Amino acid sequence: MKSLVVYSSQTGNTKKLADAVFETLTGEKEIHLIKDAPAPDEFDLVAVGFWTMAGKPDPKSSEYLEKIGEKSLFLFATHGAAKESDHAKNAMNHAKNLAPKAKIVGMYNCQGEVNPAVLEKVRAKPEPPVWLTDAPDAVTHPDKSDIDKLKRLVSASGLE
Repeated sequence: MKSLVVYSSQTGNTKKLADAVFETLTGEKEIHLIKDAPAPDEFDLVAVGFWTMAGKPDPKSSEYLEKIGEKSLFLFATHGAAKESDHAKNAMNHAKNLAPKAKIVGMYNCQGEVNPAVLEKVRAKPEPPVWLTDAPDAVTHPDKSDIDKLKRLVSASGLE
């Protein structure tokens, strides 16, 4: 199986997850930043990692997800919201909807520390986003436990 891991990361959180997915996969594989990613056409599995922006995958990841077609797709994401929050679930559902023909073979999301400049900006909004109250808990994430869970999921999904 030929696998491709592509990711977008502003603070390094999603990169940590991308590296873990890549390390766990076996066989022929490549890893690329989303901006440098090749077309998914020649790959059997595409793993796309993104950070969330306004409750959706970041714009570059959204564009890439629309190109996936009928490939096997593993989604992973980082965000400031609580892992089981509606905000996190909606972002993952939005990602799935961007690749409607893909075969979703796994999904993983976890908190990731939010850039302090972003926190300052959203705190100043008249109506701060719902995830803001979860952001303090994201400071130490993704941590070793998050990475280990992701690796187990990739292994259990038969992607390795």
